[in-house]
Amino acid sequence: MNTFFRRRTALGALSVTLAAALFCGSAAFAQDKNSLKVGVSVGSAEQIFEVVKKVAAKDGLNIQLVVFNDYQLPNAALASGDLDANAFQHQPFLDNQNKSRGFDIVPVGLTITAPLGFYSRKIKSIDQLPDGAAVGIQNDPSNGNRALLLLQAAGLITLKPEAVKNNTATPLDVVTNPKKLKLVALDAAQLPRSLDDLTIAAINNDYAGKAGLSLDKDAVIKEAAKSPYANIIAVRRADKDKPWAKRLVAAYQSPEVKSFIETQFKGSLVPAF
Repeated sequence: MNTFFRRRTALGALSVTLAAALFCGSAAFAQDKNSLKVGVSVGSAEQIFEVVKKVAAKDGLNIQLVVFNDYQLPNAALASGDLDANAFQHQPFLDNQNKSRGFDIVPVGLTITAPLGFYSRKIKSIDQLPDGAAVGIQNDPSNGNRALLLLQAAGLITLKPEAVKNNTATPLDVVTNPKKLKLVALDAAQLPRSLDDLTIAAINNDYAGKAGLSLDKDAVIKEAAKSPYANIIAVRRADKDKPWAKRLVAAYQSPEVKSFIETQFKGSLVPAF
């Protein structure tokens, strides 16, 4: 092979290599994007994501928030492609929705733990809970189970061990109820509005905050700060390794966001990262 031909061959191989590298880079870039729609629940999640948006913007990532009042909607919106990600739920809730509704949604990062509380407009202490009291719990399986576990931890009921082990407790799994409490299952968003009709009610942190209730000041029973109910950022399985998903998680798990959560919520919300 003459010298000229060898040089042309080498140059040709280099061109192919560069073209392949440029193609791969373009493909990776095409998989990324700089504008996301993220679904969040009303209340504290909105406040936190306003800080997340500012952090993400420094990385060139624009976040548009879509705010929901109903826990049943954000996963459906994500599964249908109306959202790129959502951040409103814990893993047990997602597991239940994937199973019951056929979604294929996965977590990509932790956000906060929001301790659950029971609130009341009628009593100031759980020691004042009367016999036959009406007790509101969430009607979705994961949060309803969580509320029942909290009642058991407070010594008010006993649940079937198998239901506790599997995190599947419902009112049908109550085996002892010495105060003859009347368990009333309602939509999570309806519980704050029903406080006047109930003696106590389990209210998720975002709905409690919107109703002007403080976990530290107003809850008559409250969950420990550390629990298995850490909230998550979730995406469709096909997107879990996309660069934008990692950038979104990095923006949330930034020092700025962590400091805001700790300063603003003073223990009613706890960073889970």
